[in-house]
Amino acid sequence: MGQANCKPEPGDLIEIDLPFCQHWALYLGDGYVIHLMPLGPQSFGAEGTTVFSTKAKVVRELLKDAVENHSWRVNNKFDRSHTPRPVEKIILSAEQWVDMEVPYDVIYRNCEHFVTMLRYGEAISGQVRKAVIGAVGALAAIFSVLGGKLFFSKKKLC
Repeated sequence: MGQANCKPEPGDLIEIDLPFCQHWALYLGDGYVIHLMPLGPQSFGAEGTTVFSTKAKVVRELLKDAVENHSWRVNNKFDRSHTPRPVEKIILSAEQWVDMEVPYDVIYRNCEHFVTMLRYGEAISGQVRKAVIGAVGALAAIFSVLGGKLFFSKKKLC
């Protein structure tokens, strides 16, 4: 579902809302984006997101085809802390990657890393930071509950 009020400019980062995660693309202009498509088994469903792939292909396609019926927005979220490269360099660099197969890892080399590398010259992923912080928080909560039960249990454990 396209955003009528969203007018991307060449070099902009496009955030696409998928169930339980975001997918990232870079706007090239004339309606086209470039993004990573993991190769191999993957699932973006109600049960969560699973990507088993260790390789991805760099794809150039129309924004409307990349987003399908998902909501999306321009989100140059790192512009405050990182200086974007000149648009001409971003686009030239991006075009050189089209149709290449690249290593893929959901934590270290994901779609957001790829597009931020093109825009800023540095691979950054905020969604990985959020996932790690969320996982650490969940583990802390589990351990505090389990630890509390073990600590206050009147049963002999050995």
